Amino acid sequence: MTTLVLVRHGETVWHAENRYAGVSDISLTARGHDQAAQLAGWAGTAGLSGVWTSTLSRAQLTARPCAEAAGTPLRVDERLRELDFGDAEGLTRGEMREQFPEALDAFHADPVADHLPGGEDPAHAAQRFTECLHDIAAQHPDGRVLVVAHTTAIRLALCQLLAVPLRDYRRLFPFVRNCALTEIRLDGGRFSLIEFNAPIGARPVA
Repeated sequence: MTTLVLVRHGETVWHAENRYAGVSDISLTARGHDQAAQLAGWAGTAGLSGVWTSTLSRAQLTARPCAEAAGTPLRVDERLRELDFGDAEGLTRGEMREQFPEALDAFHADPVADHLPGGEDPAHAAQRFTECLHDIAAQHPDGRVLVVAHTTAIRLALCQLLAVPLRDYRRLFPFVRNCALTEIRLDGGRFSLIEFNAPIGARPVA
């Protein structure tokens, strides 16, 4: 059995204005670095066998101190990157409403069939992300692995792993807190969701 702890990176400079940061490579805020340090404190006591992250710097800046605290190399995989939001990259919801109101309405109705214009197909993102999780589990049998990634990619992957419609990812998982813990387990080819969006320190390390 492999335990995977999925974590969204620390707070970024686009957080306050709620700008869509998909593949845009943006920095952490001072608070984001503090969140990463707190996560590293947890990682140092969590019995991790590995730390993996996406190619985007906000995730790597969050994951690197965790790998150092856990005494394990940091593994980087592009399949863990965030969904590409296309024309919505860097925009707020209000700016999207001004630029492509009909497409935004369609996105709200079905964010997978009518994903944001110019963006990545969410079904493809879910597939690449979950394939990476299976590969990580294969490399860490009976291990506990921290995976630092991104909010939309994590939510899509959870839907895929739990066999619920991808179009429901925004309804079932409305948000992922920065540096909160989402734990899943793979046992005999089957995934189980153990906890979702748990703040660090909410429970003792298993």
